[in-house]
Amino acid sequence: MNIIKSVKEEIAIIRQRDPAIHSNMEVFLYPSFKVMLHYRLAHKLYVKKHFFLARWISQRAARRTGIEIHPGAQIGKGFFIDHGNGVIIGETTIIGDNVTLYQGVTLGGTGKETGKRHPTIGNNVMISAGAKVLGSFTIGDNCKIGAGSVVLEPVPPNSTVVGVPGRVVKRNNVSLPQDELDQVHLPDPIKEELQSLRAENEAIRQRLKQLEEKT
Repeated sequence: MNIIKSVKEEIAIIRQRDPAIHSNMEVFLYPSFKVMLHYRLAHKLYVKKHFFLARWISQRAARRTGIEIHPGAQIGKGFFIDHGNGVIIGETTIIGDNVTLYQGVTLGGTGKETGKRHPTIGNNVMISAGAKVLGSFTIGDNCKIGAGSVVLEPVPPNSTVVGVPGRVVKRNNVSLPQDELDQVHLPDPIKEELQSLRAENEAIRQRLKQLEEKT
């Protein structure tokens, strides 16, 4: 009965967040659906210390889907991977509820840590395509990580992060509803800085012009 409930939940999550799915039957072809069914089984085996069998199941899923989730990772409810190819989730990663990842995301370590080596992701977080979150720190609730960002330090709740290395460019935004998973319209700190410099340059030019007219 738990398996049927789990399947229904996964179908509902995928249909809610991916408009390309037109029927429940299509969900069975979806990489996120396949890998999460494998992960749930592998994680149960991992918790019971059946490490080899757990890894065998997870690696089998990785070959089939292009998504590698270590069976030791802890993943909450409402987790969704859109497309998913190239997604990697490390052993000590902890993921909260209603988290969305896009293709190419890595939740990994730096290679210098022991014990808890991978990030903790809060609730209602969106991590855009190609982003890398590396190290044992926390991404707070309701955060958005921009495409291609490399995050190497903690991120406070309700923040938007972009860039390499990742920088917080927006704080205390409203909670991230699942119908506003927008990877495109994020703040661009470089563009904003250039616009500010242009405005200052124009002000100086106008001031110089005024001085020249007086002389």
